[in-house]
Amino acid sequence: MRKPIIAGNWKMYKTPKESLEFVRQLRDKLKDMKDREIVVCPTALSAAAVVETLRFSNIQVGCQDAHWENEGAYTGNISPAMFKESGVHYVILGHSERRQFDNDTDARINAKLKNVLRNSLKAIVCVGETLSEREAGKTENVVETQVNGCFEGIGLGDLAEIVVAYEPVWAIGTGKTATPEQANEVHAFIRGLIAKRFNDDAAANLRIQYGGSVKPENIKQLMAQADIDGALVGGASLKIDSFTAIVQF
Repeated sequence: MRKPIIAGNWKMYKTPKESLEFVRQLRDKLKDMKDREIVVCPTALSAAAVVETLRFSNIQVGCQDAHWENEGAYTGNISPAMFKESGVHYVILGHSERRQFDNDTDARINAKLKNVLRNSLKAIVCVGETLSEREAGKTENVVETQVNGCFEGIGLGDLAEIVVAYEPVWAIGTGKTATPEQANEVHAFIRGLIAKRFNDDAAANLRIQYGGSVKPENIKQLMAQADIDGALVGGASLKIDSFTAIVQF
């Protein structure tokens, strides 16, 4: 059985001081949750301090991106090796905002993914279509292209360290949400792509999260779907009560 995973992507919110206050409260509220994986992804500036605060808790820490090299003349970037030494466990890759604003192509995401895996970190790989692509009936084509591009050269043994997040771009931060049935349909399609690329067992074991205006009001319906294994939560992960309710679904 796939263990549910709920991850909070804080994006460019929360100062280091705000981050520490938040995770202290979160740690206390969620200390008894043992049957699901909980991840928070603060800004890079706050990551090490958040790791230290959560060191003996049931909450893991992720970062929101990492470079395809471990060091070099890449001003403003941070490598997986640096995050690894800081105690980070997860790296979000390919979020639609990075695709849109930072030129993260599938090839670049693939290079980052390979380096994340080389550094023994886990990855949350994001895929998803825009509103115009969905309305044009291109959802499956777009998602298949992204999955194949991001997973190029990835081995069967790597899949245990990877979570896929299906995030329809039109539902991120808009208040719009794919219906549970719409989301599950794409999740099942992704699982089929993994089966085709690797094998049925690999597909059955892969965890696929849904992301896109996840709220306490819709998490139960989403998690009731057969192929939805968790959530990558944006705005609702910034508030204690809402994120706690989502984790506890």
